[in-house]
Amino acid sequence: MAGGFASINLSQLPAPDVLQAIDYEVALAEMLSELRQRDPAFDALVESDPAYKILEIAAFYRTLTIQQGNDAARAVMPAYATGSDLDHIAARYAVERLVIDPGDPEALPPVPPVLETDDALRRRMFLAFEGLSTAGPMGAYVFHALGADPDVGDASVQSPAPGEVLVTVLSRSGDGAAPATLLTAVDAALNKDDVRPLTDLVTVQGAAIIGYTIEAVLTVLPGPDSAVVRDAAQRAALEYASQQHRIGADITLSGLYAALHQPGVQNVALISPAADILVDASEAAFCSAVSVSIGGTNA
Repeated sequence: MAGGFASINLSQLPAPDVLQAIDYEVALAEMLSELRQRDPAFDALVESDPAYKILEIAAFYRTLTIQQGNDAARAVMPAYATGSDLDHIAARYAVERLVIDPGDPEALPPVPPVLETDDALRRRMFLAFEGLSTAGPMGAYVFHALGADPDVGDASVQSPAPGEVLVTVLSRSGDGAAPATLLTAVDAALNKDDVRPLTDLVTVQGAAIIGYTIEAVLTVLPGPDSAVVRDAAQRAALEYASQQHRIGADITLSGLYAALHQPGVQNVALISPAADILVDASEAAFCSAVSVSIGGTNA
């Protein structure tokens, strides 16, 4: 994560013990065993027996109950909660979900608001304690920068010299180039008396945008519809480009090959980019176009 401070990688946490495994066959077997212990007359049950059908229904509903319990447990875990459940957890940290675009309820049809994503809210929520510090740690500057304006998509912090703080901002809009109005808003938020230590000199700049395109030619295996395979690879490439559109995130050939090599793909010929795109803490890469085509079928 940009900013240079330690953070917990939620994806590396093991699954919580409170979550129960869901297995319909196991549930049914346990119920059959219990029934046979209670009444040996049911020892020769076959699937067509009404009692067997009743146990099948009971086992199905047991799996639903376990799933509901798992969902309820996840709803109160910061790493798993989504939607309004995450909003309530964030409220404990005095963090609210940002409104990116208010929409237009009076339009026909009404235009719904665009809200901050769960991942973005979760990131700011975990940074909230950093923001409480008045000593000027990197995490505090990142937290306040991300909350300065709904158009802030990412922020990084560097200290080029003692007492100097350089904050780089990436916009959510377009290719990520931050307009002057956004930089002014972030600068004002970071220079508040209760945010910036007296001895810090804070400078806010926009991220330098590195443009690139993705072009690949696929060789597919016989069988699956090649158009379906191509569309899946294109979606995966777009998702990779979106995930890497942040400050300091490299665009790697290995990452692109992994995204493009979807089921049904035999080989990927990556035309562009031709090499890894290395991105530093003041830059962000932006993909302006993705072109995936089928070059042939491997018989």
